[in-house]
Amino acid sequence: MAGVKSLILSLSLAQIAAVVSATASTVSGQPYWLNFQSNVNPLNISYPTIQQTVSYDVVKECSYYDVDPSLIAYNATEWPSVWDLATSNGMNSSTEFLALYNSIDWTSAPNISVRQISPAGGLDFTGYDTVLDPDCWWSVNGCTIPKLPDVYPDIYECPEPETWGLTYDDGPNCSHNAFYDYLQEKKLRASMFYIGSNVVDWPYGAMRGVKDNHHVASHTWSHPLVTTLTNQEVLAELYYTQKAIKLTTGLTPRFWRPPFGDIDDRVRWIASQLNLTAIIWNLDTDDWEAAQANKMTSVEKNYQDFITMGKNGTFSSHGNIVLTHEINNTTMSLAIEHLPQIMSSFKNVVNVATCQNITNPYFEDTVTFPTFAEFFGLNTTGASPSASASISAAGVVSASISAAGPASTDGSVSNVLRGNLAASASTRGSEISNFVAISVGTIALALLL
Repeated sequence: MAGVKSLILSLSLAQIAAVVSATASTVSGQPYWLNFQSNVNPLNISYPTIQQTVSYDVVKECSYYDVDPSLIAYNATEWPSVWDLATSNGMNSSTEFLALYNSIDWTSAPNISVRQISPAGGLDFTGYDTVLDPDCWWSVNGCTIPKLPDVYPDIYECPEPETWGLTYDDGPNCSHNAFYDYLQEKKLRASMFYIGSNVVDWPYGAMRGVKDNHHVASHTWSHPLVTTLTNQEVLAELYYTQKAIKLTTGLTPRFWRPPFGDIDDRVRWIASQLNLTAIIWNLDTDDWEAAQANKMTSVEKNYQDFITMGKNGTFSSHGNIVLTHEINNTTMSLAIEHLPQIMSSFKNVVNVATCQNITNPYFEDTVTFPTFAEFFGLNTTGASPSASASISAAGVVSASISAAGPASTDGSVSNVLRGNLAASASTRGSEISNFVAISVGTIALALLL
């Protein structure tokens, strides 16, 4: 049973929502997200039953399909080029984007330089004070608390004790049917960080994420090292991903995750103009590397080390947020393989919105999430564990409650995913965990069909 945590600041969720509304960038006299269009009702999502949405055969799943225009009206001239920077295809000079860009007071933007790529292909830290880290550059030392006012701090852990914050990056993956079926079977809801280019390529996959009650958030349009982009490019990467998720799901996220965790106070300030808060992590499985035969052992060890932490008291006073991916069948198979152990070692396995008691993870009020206590069926009346409001180090209101989570056993879909590995055409370049960057677009799903 968790005790009452120290209060850094007392705010109710309603107060936070009011602050967000008051500071929203406005276009045509209203918050920018109200200008987005969608024919999808997030409370009643229905998409065609076709081989791409039901098959476990990766070749069938990853065959491109024509989208029902009554559901999704996509005009390529109004969007960036898929897997190119979001300023591409003339978006940086479009009337729509310029209206947003000009609505922001750029004179108040932090005077922080655009980062450079080193000759070796990673981030160039030359000349930067890595000791004082004046710009709270996460890639330097994991800084999550901004050093500037009016910038949203990052979320990097679940405040609830013995809690595994379940997150998956780089979706929606075209071959995720078996994986999502498994999560649904085990009643697991994750935070899914969707790439805008994947959303427009595989819109029914994004729709399923919302239909299955996952917490859908943004992961930029083209998965770049965001601190190396200009202000205009950063804004476009965030904006068009918001627009894509809204188009396909009827919802606009309040949260995002920077690719490779690469964020500083300039990028945070720009994200704050769109009322976006970054969700980082405090444990990294490096599962993206597992497709390389010589890396599987180290990835398996990471999983086992983290599972052990759920048993040895490491997370007795707080929880974690774990970085994992749905980028290919290898990473999704690893998730299925280890989730039973995770659920038996941690009392709670849940998405970040719920572990943080964020009941409105989208700007629209049509979809609400349960609190942590509600999700786990806790009795919060009387002398039982209290949902005392507290601010985590990331600055988000949360409840100080722990609960017993369900145990689970593995399912047959793991074998399906394992069998699909050879057929999978999903590929990914090198991650930035060791500050090695990849070219824009190399993490795209290269479907050789």
